[in-house]
Amino acid sequence: MSLEHLAGNAEIENSNSSPVDISLLSPVTPTLRVSVDQMMGAVEGVRRYVISHLARIGRSCDVDDVMQDIRMAVWDGVARGNYRQIPGVPFGAWVQGVTGNVCAAHVRRELGHKTLPLLIDPGEGESPEIVRQLTVLVVSRDYRDAEEIIDQEWAHMVLGLTRAAVSAPVWRLAVDSLTEPRRYAPPSPQDRRRWNAVTAVRQTAKTISQALDVDPEVVHDMSGLCRHAVGCLPSPLLRGVAAAIVLPEHHGVERQAAIAEVAEEFKVTDRYVAVQIGTARRLYQTAWRVIRSSMTSAV
Repeated sequence: MSLEHLAGNAEIENSNSSPVDISLLSPVTPTLRVSVDQMMGAVEGVRRYVISHLARIGRSCDVDDVMQDIRMAVWDGVARGNYRQIPGVPFGAWVQGVTGNVCAAHVRRELGHKTLPLLIDPGEGESPEIVRQLTVLVVSRDYRDAEEIIDQEWAHMVLGLTRAAVSAPVWRLAVDSLTEPRRYAPPSPQDRRRWNAVTAVRQTAKTISQALDVDPEVVHDMSGLCRHAVGCLPSPLLRGVAAAIVLPEHHGVERQAAIAEVAEEFKVTDRYVAVQIGTARRLYQTAWRVIRSSMTSAV
């Protein structure tokens, strides 16, 4: 059978109508050139989805960072040939798929450490069911369910201590940020202020949670109390600042030298370390008071 005859039969077969979607009959088109304007326009088209997705976990302040990650992922995907045009499927649909993956990865990173949402006000007599539903700890990256409903009495204790440890305006901003309906708009300066309040409340809750876990029997003297209080802070940088600057109560030249040492250790700027001193001091004092109270109660 000649090649011409085979080609003729193929043309006849292709001309016949088929109930199958044409996109399934056609091979995938090789990588096409996509203009920068088309890529940037498609990425901007998913901004509302990103805002909505991140607002669910109270991270609307991360919108710009996630959008940049999406731009880089789309650019890299097109450059590496990962994008293939399918008949009838617009380029924007592929970008939406990339967006979903980037957002999911960002959410997993945010929820991959111990956090306390603090969605309720312990002073308003919420029902036990609401406490069980809203007071949740994400306990481990390795734990598949990633969530654990915690003891109601413990939850009330942590919430009460946290509320007492932060100022009333900070508490109100944090609660408003976590309980308001989702907004479909870019983050405003007020949103950033509220997220800063949420961060302060969560850091305080983590610190108190760690302090409550300290066994009073292992604290034998004041230096031990101070050392355990430093260990309760929620991040290595804050613990480093507390140990090197807050606890020794350095001032003047000694303080600047300690700031430089911490900055060198954690590969950040001196200014960034200096900004963290107030937060580290506040959290250290909170942990100190909680541990001290536990020691008094144990006597």
